[in-house]
Amino acid sequence: MLIGYARTSSLSQVAGLEGQERELREVGCEKIFREQVSSVAQRDQLEQALDFCREGDGFVVTKLDRLARSVSDLLSIVNRLEAKKVSLRVLSMSGTQPLDTGTATGRLMLSVIGAVGQAEREAMLERQREGIAKAKQEGRYKGRAPTVRRRATEIIRLKEAGVRPSEIAVRLGIGRASVYRVLAEQADAYQQEAA
Repeated sequence: MLIGYARTSSLSQVAGLEGQERELREVGCEKIFREQVSSVAQRDQLEQALDFCREGDGFVVTKLDRLARSVSDLLSIVNRLEAKKVSLRVLSMSGTQPLDTGTATGRLMLSVIGAVGQAEREAMLERQREGIAKAKQEGRYKGRAPTVRRRATEIIRLKEAGVRPSEIAVRLGIGRASVYRVLAEQADAYQQEAA
């Protein structure tokens, strides 16, 4: 049995999800799991799809980036599939033949892709570290601004409108502790001004 998995990063990418499903059906997938979540979020449908697979099945995705968030994530998924004796098929591989780990060539391609991807990631991280070190030396590096602090005005406005901190957190999609932290910093600033 061929089992398909389709994913887009956001709810607005409906056409992309439908296109993936169409491709999966065209190659003969009988069961398709789909979800619209970021690759860094928990992917419940992916977990269900991997659990659904049985020995001899084929697990199919349209592209690697729809399946895995990193090389280590990809290799972890492949190991889970191999333990169940399930092959992985990737329909689009940037101008090459589709990848199928059910063949010796497919397994070799996956190993090469994994190795190149890992080397690329390590080189990128090294360049990033070098760039940060240079910027720090030149006094230009301040680090990433905390995300919640950028929304402090919005948090304070909602609090002044009578919205409870728990509700503010829900509305803005941030942690309740972050809301309390911003409100405490605001209270401290008022006290310092009054002194």
